Amino acid sequence: MTDGSADKPTAGASYAAAGVDIDAGERAVELFAPHAKRATRPEVLGGLGGFAGLFSLKGDYREPVLAASSDGVGTKLVIAQAMDKHDTVGRDLVAMVVDDLVVCGAEPLFLQDYIAIGKVIPEMVADIVKGIADGCVDAGCALLGGETAEHPGVMEDGHYDISATGVGVVEADSILGPDRVRAGDVVIAMGSSGLHSNGYSLARKVLLDWGHMDLSGHVEEFGRSLGEELLEPTRIYAKDCLALAAESDVRTFAHVTGGGLADNLGRVLPAGLTAELERNTWTPAPIFSLIAQRGRVERAEMERTFNMGVGMVAIVSPEDTDRAQAILTARHVDNWVLGTVKRGEPGAPGSATLIGDHPRF
Repeated sequence: MTDGSADKPTAGASYAAAGVDIDAGERAVELFAPHAKRATRPEVLGGLGGFAGLFSLKGDYREPVLAASSDGVGTKLVIAQAMDKHDTVGRDLVAMVVDDLVVCGAEPLFLQDYIAIGKVIPEMVADIVKGIADGCVDAGCALLGGETAEHPGVMEDGHYDISATGVGVVEADSILGPDRVRAGDVVIAMGSSGLHSNGYSLARKVLLDWGHMDLSGHVEEFGRSLGEELLEPTRIYAKDCLALAAESDVRTFAHVTGGGLADNLGRVLPAGLTAELERNTWTPAPIFSLIAQRGRVERAEMERTFNMGVGMVAIVSPEDTDRAQAILTARHVDNWVLGTVKRGEPGAPGSATLIGDHPRF
């Protein structure tokens, strides 16, 4: 029989002994502060260290409407942690948030991040924030603040999850949405940079668990390693979409994320209208065919899980199609006419349908 003395601490308990290192957290802030300071706007008041971020809504707004969006990166983080490369997933995080905001025409103003980590490794946290700051600069928004929380006992050392909330602004009479879409409108696709940040649970199952592929192994079709291909950051379309909306007659956008192209486009179509999209207008990148072939994944499942090479869609008036494409091309955004909006069953929910076959896929 024991009195339990062996389980008692020989010295007083401390937060550090319990797994939370406040000093490491402060060191992380020191390392990522220069990155966070890069991602700013003139409307930001004060600096890092306050309990809340302050943002002055300046400008000659007539009837400003605030838009907000929250998201994460999902299991793409498993690849980053396996590769011990943490400076790109922050870009993914920003993209997933700001590219949702611009769908309604909102300009992203600021973003706040949340990093939950098993054990704070200052250099790792600084790399994550560097990526977030890079993404905010690309999107034209400020990194207004955030939180890093150490979760010993909940998450393993070196494991983390990240999320963020972004806020944007749009004039009330400029809000884009289904009410603007008309039969005859043209659907323009904007090419993705790869898988973006969706479908990684299926991709990992097929390529790593079943296929036993090496993340560091070179893949000829990619011209780089599998891990580098899987960590290719999500394209940030925010500035491109805002420029397009300012210079052409855009009805609305659709950010192609979980659920795929058809489902996400259907979300921005009004009742009684349907979009007919032609697969023969593009060939998905090799990463998609690799997953489909290695996992014998059916086409319908691929198209519900992945973006298949289309990261953002713009619906524009037929008269402005050429102008819209010229604007995107000038901004170095791969784009093409994907299909058209047509009348469907009266009163039926808005929908999108893919027809035909991809060439060389």
